[in-house]
Amino acid sequence: MYNLLISLAVGIVVALLVKLAGFSLWAGLIPGIIALVGTFVLLARRVAGRIQALMTVVQQDLQSQPTNQKDAQAKVDRAVKTLEQGLVYDKWQFLVGPEIHAQIGMLKYMVKDLDGAKAHFDKASARNYMAKAMQGAMYYQRKDFPAMKAAFEAAVKSGKKESIVWAVYAWCLLQNKEKDGALRVLARGVEENPKDEKLKASLTQLQNDKRLKMKPYEPMWWQFGLEAPPMMPPMGGGRRMQFITRR
Repeated sequence: MYNLLISLAVGIVVALLVKLAGFSLWAGLIPGIIALVGTFVLLARRVAGRIQALMTVVQQDLQSQPTNQKDAQAKVDRAVKTLEQGLVYDKWQFLVGPEIHAQIGMLKYMVKDLDGAKAHFDKASARNYMAKAMQGAMYYQRKDFPAMKAAFEAAVKSGKKESIVWAVYAWCLLQNKEKDGALRVLARGVEENPKDEKLKASLTQLQNDKRLKMKPYEPMWWQFGLEAPPMMPPMGGGRRMQFITRR
């Protein structure tokens, strides 16, 4: 990564300058390390600022409600083009590329471009729990259940404090007639989040042989596109696109 290489070069130069000033090379070690770290932090902040500027543009573009599928697709296309500008920084800073791919994958998923979403999910950061959860939902829709479980397991690992991730995982298992698996997932979610009333209520519902209600997880639930919002079409007003970032 270019930022790291530049920082190493600065650190080495500082250490050599201290030696040329008449001190030992060891005496230049601490100033060199300080210069290395300081340079890396400054360069990383510069890249982060430019990425954040792109994300702000995307957020602003997606704020308005799409009126139909064509409008939603146009918004996503513009957002994707904006985000793709950030891929040039992939060689400069660690994790930039995988995070941008995660964001693009989520946007494409929300307008039902599953092939396009998959291409980016495959390159996405495993730390982005929402991207991994949507990848799991995508595999559910494609009936690739082993891949679905692997994606959701990655999602609950990085997003173990997010109730929506556990709930969607359980919902997909339940739809696949894996009630015992869904119960285990919700039990794990409650164990990780003992004060989460939504997860506890969902677990109780399944334990009492009742339907798993996803209303408590709205509006994020609608972004997975696994159910159509009541009294609304799947797009064109039923599901507002939101730019989701990993916390």
